[in-house]
Formats: sequence, C-alpha cells, structure tokens
Amino acid sequence: MNDEKKNGGNKWVALSGIGIQMGLIIFLGNLMGKWLDTIFNKSFLEPTITILAIFISIYSVIKGVNKINK
Repeated sequence: MNDEKKNGGNKWVALSGIGIQMGLIIFLGNLMGKWLDTIFNKSFLEPTITILAIFISIYSVIKGVNKINK
C-alpha cells in the first residue's frame, strides 16, 4: 500500500512538470517570435512560431503522459 501512494505521488509530480513544460515551450516560442519579428521587421513570425510551439508542446504532453502510463 505504501508503494501505491508513492507511485501515485510521483505521477502527480510528473504531470505538474509536464504542465510547466508546456507553458514554458509556448512562452519561449512566443518570445522568440516577437524577437524575430523585430529583427526581420515582419509581422507574421510571432503567431506562426507561437502556433508551432503549441503543436510541439501538445506533442510533448502526449509523449510524457504515455511515458507515465507505462
């Protein structure tokens, strides 16, 4: 029974880490898009890179959850 509680706690920690990772990927993608917009004097890079970061973060979440469930 003690092992079940320990494993359950580890899953919650891993899931919270995945959420933080998702937010960080999206934030850094947005930041990089803003920076590239100012460097190249364009207006489409920020939303494009942010959407790409969202897809990357979703892929990362799916991969992480599958790893936890194994």
